[in-house]
Amino acid sequence: MFRDIDADCYVVVDGDLTYPATFVHELIEPVIQGNANMVIGDRLSNGTYTDENKRAFHDLGNNLVKNTINFLYKSDVKDIMTGYRAFDPLFVKTMPVMSPGFEIETEMTIHALDKRLNVKEVPIDYQDRPEGSESKLNTYSDGFKVLRKIFTLFKEYKPLSFFTIWSVLFLVLGLAAGVPVIVEFVQTQFVEKVPSAILAVGLILLSVLSLICGLILDTVASSQKKQYEVELNRIASDLRRERR
Repeated sequence: MFRDIDADCYVVVDGDLTYPATFVHELIEPVIQGNANMVIGDRLSNGTYTDENKRAFHDLGNNLVKNTINFLYKSDVKDIMTGYRAFDPLFVKTMPVMSPGFEIETEMTIHALDKRLNVKEVPIDYQDRPEGSESKLNTYSDGFKVLRKIFTLFKEYKPLSFFTIWSVLFLVLGLAAGVPVIVEFVQTQFVEKVPSAILAVGLILLSVLSLICGLILDTVASSQKKQYEVELNRIASDLRRERR
């Protein structure tokens, strides 16, 4: 959606009339002043989303997504799922839009956090949908897609952390299956729990392989981040030349 447009500031907003247009000036100001790569319209801090939104479980879903992303990326973003945002050209030209649906807000936020771009939040009011209109958002199926996107990007951006979690899980399960076998062998010099022994060995091997995968993919991810920084500098230089 960005490839056909060149502008000094880009604004995206959901087309359901839930975001008042009067806040657009507050969103674009940090971008125009060069103080932010992305500005998020925060619906949650002032409580208007909770007051106006009548759909069940949406508050729960917003908090789940927000807390998960903030935990994984050590951030403090107040509203991950907002559909009201402003971007500068540098963000737009370096953001790979891969999500076809409601996951796009999550993808944009995680991209900005992982690449250490400058993100600012502006509190905005939220109003409920006009009477008679229907939301295309399905709380459960689209919520699952968003969570899947979070963990997919976590695997791609932080593979060592992702696979270390699996490695520790397999290690714990392997020890749980293997310790009784070892105790039995020490006491009797014989192993009767052969299936448990095989299971324990398999789980320990999976633990080691997971850690190795994490180390290899972390090297790849680090290389990609270096390439991204080089490309970011090149595009920033091109944009400065265009403004002269």
